[in-house]
Amino acid sequence: MHPYLTADLPGTGGVIKETPEDFVVTELPLYLPQGDGEHTYAEIEKRGLTTLEAIRRLSRELGIAEREIGYAGMKDARGVTRQTLSFPRVEPERLLSAGLPGITVLSATRHRNKLKVGHLAGNRFSITVRDVAEDALEKTTAIAAVLSSRGVPNYFGLQRYGSLGNSHFIGREIVRGDFRAAVDALMGNPASIRDSQWRSAVEAYHRGDLQASLENFPRHCRTEREIVVRLLKRPEAHEKALESVSPRLRKLYLSAYQSFLFDRILEKRIGSIDRLMDGDLAFRHDNGACFLVEDAAAEAERARKLEISPSGPMFGCKMSVPEGVPRSIELDELNREGIALDAFNLQGGLRMEGERRPLRVPLGGMTAAMTGECLRLSFSLPRGSYATSVLREIMKEVPA
Repeated sequence: MHPYLTADLPGTGGVIKETPEDFVVTELPLYLPQGDGEHTYAEIEKRGLTTLEAIRRLSRELGIAEREIGYAGMKDARGVTRQTLSFPRVEPERLLSAGLPGITVLSATRHRNKLKVGHLAGNRFSITVRDVAEDALEKTTAIAAVLSSRGVPNYFGLQRYGSLGNSHFIGREIVRGDFRAAVDALMGNPASIRDSQWRSAVEAYHRGDLQASLENFPRHCRTEREIVVRLLKRPEAHEKALESVSPRLRKLYLSAYQSFLFDRILEKRIGSIDRLMDGDLAFRHDNGACFLVEDAAAEAERARKLEISPSGPMFGCKMSVPEGVPRSIELDELNREGIALDAFNLQGGLRMEGERRPLRVPLGGMTAAMTGECLRLSFSLPRGSYATSVLREIMKEVPA
């Protein structure tokens, strides 16, 4: 469990996501569609679907390739989420009339270019926490004051690591070039699987009975089944078997590993995320640029105002590295993993160039109110940051 920034303040407890309406996420666009062009920007509301599943369903409905549909950010399946997708050569009227289970098209307007990942300002969250302590509002107010002043720890957290909590382990072994270990990690730990048939398939795989594994894997485990099919033909060809996994999914595994390493660096600096050190690469919140801090004292006021923050690594082969103590902290983590930055220079379209990510982010427009035993929260975060980072500080529990 990641350490808290507000460890000295008691939390509210409670539960979230008991109903879809308990967790509502609305994208804050970076720009609005212009009204003309070959693409149509559609704001959709989805329930119980991931972004990729929504894209898959709309692709089939509209008869266009999934890769042609643009999106700015990934959204969770649990809850109600409103986000914008772009569609080439599709009339707005056709989108507005599309009716699919779990998906409602709220608006559709033409624009000149495809929507790309990262083309959003952030997200607004409206969250209900149920069964909280009687003094939950007072506790929330005290914690929110710290987060507003010092910033929100920019953890990725458990949701980044997949339903079995293993995505980062797969990515680690791909970076290390140990493809047998990568496949082992992909199959998962039987102890983390509730479904008995699925668990039996994984147990069979780990004891080397590939035929029994294939027979037991549920149909929805398409990736695992395809790997086992390939291994049945060539039992030692783990690298080739991994090639059956889509490049998009393999990139997600690698990204999860980057996230895992970032979170470990953040843990080491959690007590000072609002203070710069000489040698830091400071992140500018207005434009996302970074610069080398040569005199931390001279930049202290800008850090206090949350204009700039210390940054951490999304490790990659072209990532800028800090100097001094921050550099030592990051290199120690790489050494602990037994890898170098060049290890991320992977072939086959999997190259991870890396980037800097702020160790904290500003908390926007925080409001809190009580309705019976329910705590209702509303706040915004910049793109790429997670509501769970706020909720875990307030609840002092890791939200599911």
